[in-house]
Amino acid sequence: MAFDQSITSGSDFLQLNIADAPPGGRAEWLAQRIRQAISDGRLPVGSKLPATRALAGELHVSRGLVTEAYLRLGEDGHVVGRGRGGTVVVVAPLASPTPGRAPGPAGPRPAGPYVAGPGLTDALFSASPGAGVFGALRAVPARVDLSPGVPDLTAFPRAAWLRAERRVLTDLPASALGYGDPAGTPQMRLAVANWLARTRGIRVTPDEVLVVAGVAQALGLLAQVLSRDGICEIAVEDPGSLGARQQLQGWQVGTPPVAVDPGGLRVGELRASGAVAVLLTPAHQFPTGVVLDGERRRELMRWAAGGGLIIEDDYDAEHRYDRPPVPALCSMFADQVFYLGSVSKLLAPALRVGWVVAPARYRDRLIEAKRDADLGNATLPQLVLAQLLGSGEMERQLRFLRRRHRRRRDAMLDAIAAHLPGAVVHGAAAGLHLMVTFDGTFDDIDVAAGSLTQGVKVHPLSWYSQRPCQPGLVLGYAANTPGTISDGIATLGQVLRALS
Repeated sequence: MAFDQSITSGSDFLQLNIADAPPGGRAEWLAQRIRQAISDGRLPVGSKLPATRALAGELHVSRGLVTEAYLRLGEDGHVVGRGRGGTVVVVAPLASPTPGRAPGPAGPRPAGPYVAGPGLTDALFSASPGAGVFGALRAVPARVDLSPGVPDLTAFPRAAWLRAERRVLTDLPASALGYGDPAGTPQMRLAVANWLARTRGIRVTPDEVLVVAGVAQALGLLAQVLSRDGICEIAVEDPGSLGARQQLQGWQVGTPPVAVDPGGLRVGELRASGAVAVLLTPAHQFPTGVVLDGERRRELMRWAAGGGLIIEDDYDAEHRYDRPPVPALCSMFADQVFYLGSVSKLLAPALRVGWVVAPARYRDRLIEAKRDADLGNATLPQLVLAQLLGSGEMERQLRFLRRRHRRRRDAMLDAIAAHLPGAVVHGAAAGLHLMVTFDGTFDDIDVAAGSLTQGVKVHPLSWYSQRPCQPGLVLGYAANTPGTISDGIATLGQVLRALS
């Protein structure tokens, strides 16, 4: 007698019935059912999920399907695999905010839908965003956050960090816990010098490296030092980083815009502006994703040879998927280049660790400004990072992130093709975000505001442009799972159709 397998293709665990899953989406269906159970308390923190083999047997599916669902939960940060200890729930999503309650600090993504009221979106999405706009937007809960500039925080190498921290604390003399060198610990400066030589072709000595609290602080220090030399304007890319522009303007430094096209910064326009300093992202321009091409690089070098100063923000240079590495400007013309880098996009922004390599004539003044600002970065994180940089752990982390980010980028490209058929995609070969532009007559600020009312955060391209620009959006993918990305882009499509 034939055995009807469908009768037993369910599990007592969460009353799962695989027949409820949509064809072709069973792994995401299973992951979503478990997410919901974590959210509503049926699977509290500390709960152990069934073994993949056992659950696959109960559902009559491949073990690989269950493993994929568990991997997606791990990418969300909801569960962690503990070897023989099984797969354990470690984080529960926050419940949806109560109506009328003021938004709290950003945390794990809410489990249910969140709708931002029109008053809040009007305050956030103005034509001239204020200095606190990014912090204000981060504080608003949303079910999907496609903000750019955020790495996959669930991928932070906690185990490697703990091992390095133990090694540091085991050997650390008591004297190292006092005030240190404001330029950075010798170990960190050596590790950064070696890292730059290995990965960016920049040959410097440890004495040429200044450790700072991220690129934001580096820009503040440069603004102070250059202003004392009478340089009160630093040209910036247009479109370009709003955060960097606001940082410079906060120090009363003007930011004349210079257009960016498929070849990168228009150096002829820079020359015509009369600016004697420029901030640019040549390896992966933010937000367009273009690379400063060879002819523009040569033209920029000629401009700098006449006395111009280049501030090279090596933004996202390490995150590349479909193109070879791009040499740093600093590796070719160090005497006129301030090189800025950080671990914010490789590990986590919360570490607040970056570095500056400056022309020799500015080095002492930058160290003095750093000393006046905060006496130097915290010692312990520097020593731990030096261990990671020198052990090969950072290269392993980068290889891991590239594989994960490629899958997420591809998911966003697929979702855009399916739900935003009129969008033109820019910058897909590298980075942590995509830029999309549209031919429509709508306002991209209206799109961002409308998306937030549907629980999806995006940034309008007009935020990043000082001059009128084509409507568009800047969409981050690194911090989201493929399923979440697809959900967010589908919602965007609905908003765009409503505005058309």
